[in-house]
Amino acid sequence: MGFVPSHFRSVKLLAALCVLSAGKLFGQLNLQPEEAKQPGTIVTSSSSTTQTDSPPKESKRLFGIVPNYRTSPTLNPYTPVSAKDKFTIASQDAFDRGTFILSAAFAGEAQLSNSNRSFGQGAAGYGQYLAASFGDYVIGDYMTEALFPILLHQDPRYFRKGTGSGWSRLGYAAGQIIVTHNDSGRTAFNYSEIIGNSAAVAISNGYYVDNRDVSDATVKLITQLSVDAASNILKEFWPDLQRKFSHKHKISS
Repeated sequence: MGFVPSHFRSVKLLAALCVLSAGKLFGQLNLQPEEAKQPGTIVTSSSSTTQTDSPPKESKRLFGIVPNYRTSPTLNPYTPVSAKDKFTIASQDAFDRGTFILSAAFAGEAQLSNSNRSFGQGAAGYGQYLAASFGDYVIGDYMTEALFPILLHQDPRYFRKGTGSGWSRLGYAAGQIIVTHNDSGRTAFNYSEIIGNSAAVAISNGYYVDNRDVSDATVKLITQLSVDAASNILKEFWPDLQRKFSHKHKISS
């Protein structure tokens, strides 16, 4: 997920929703340490054979809204992506319909709270809020998923762990804002995430004239990193959630 809107109420709301959703999902799944069987395999008690229950195709949008294009099901075998592919990933995230929906929603909330008085009210004011909100996403996505990954030779994708205990997967997902992979496949400090979001915050100061001191910028960056960590957690457990809902649907039908 790229840089979220810079007005504080919106970023705090989004961070809270991500954390609460991740916590609720983690609790619902009741994840235990990895067992002998792999996800998607059902062992029947009446037979020694196993039956494979294919998981549903993963959606490119979490909850039908949040873009999910840069998630990779596995790290092995590692295959690097080209500079063109990095721009493609950033473009898919930036111009997805979910990005427009989120931008419109946060623009409305920001106008209602009058978070940037210089934008004003009415249709003209909302237009400025919408442009700023959408600009946050586009700039953030291109900074963290294209420009800096290309310059620093880092991979912008989130590689799902998928196995192990729930807690180990939770820690792994949150830690991916600090650790990433170079184009060689080796682990490295996630400069693209940190520097990219810092650059996005700095650029946003050009159009958020009411909130652009050092304190505001620091809060924006910390909040953004927290939101990205929560987003990674949702991406890690999204297939589990899909299987859970799919299983419930089969039982009810």
